[in-house]
Parts: sequence; C-alpha cells; structure tokens
Amino acid sequence: MTTDNNTQQTVQAFLEAMNAEDFDKARTYTTDDMIFEGVLGTRNGAEAYFSDMKNMKLKYDVLKSFSSGNDVAVFYNIDMGPAKVFCAGWYQLKGGQISKIKVVFDPRPVLDSAPKK
Repeated sequence: MTTDNNTQQTVQAFLEAMNAEDFDKARTYTTDDMIFEGVLGTRNGAEAYFSDMKNMKLKYDVLKSFSSGNDVAVFYNIDMGPAKVFCAGWYQLKGGQISKIKVVFDPRPVLDSAPKK
C-alpha cells in the first residue's frame, strides 16, 4: 500500500524534475497511459504529455500540497512564459506512479498574453 507521504514525495520529485527540465527523470514517475486534463486541453498518454512539456518548459512554484491515500493536491504558481498563474493540481497515483493529472486555473492571463491575430 502506498502511504500519503510516499505519494506526496513522488509528486514533489516529479515537479522538481520538471523544473530542472529533466523530462526523462520526470517520466519515471508516470505511468505509460497517464492522462492529463487541463483547462486548455487533454493529453492521453505520457508520451503526448511530455512532448508538449518539452516545448512549454513550465516552472512550478509549489505553495502547498496535501495528500490522502493515492491522491495529492498541489497549489502552485506556474510560470507559463508570458504569464504566471495560480493553479490547483490533482495528481492520482497507481502503483506508486502518477496516472492522472488534472489542473485547473483561470486561463485569462494566458489567453490575454497570446499573440493577437
């Protein structure tokens, strides 16, 4: 059985690897069939997710995290390049690896900073 402490440490290590742009290491913390659900889109599978993350190179400033069983909630500011936004992430783990990430935030700062057509 996975403990709350282990799940929280896994997510923390994942986010640290993402901040370091060590995507190969970050990938070790996810399942192959990981699902990402976000305000601006969904990615099915770890390969699709990491392909996007390698281009976006987001930076996570973790403010607080909580865990319960195989679930971890993280509040963070994410530097998305032209915009920094406050987000809430829900990480679900299976077998000690992240199997689903759901992130919610107000997308207006991101949309407002996008190039106008």
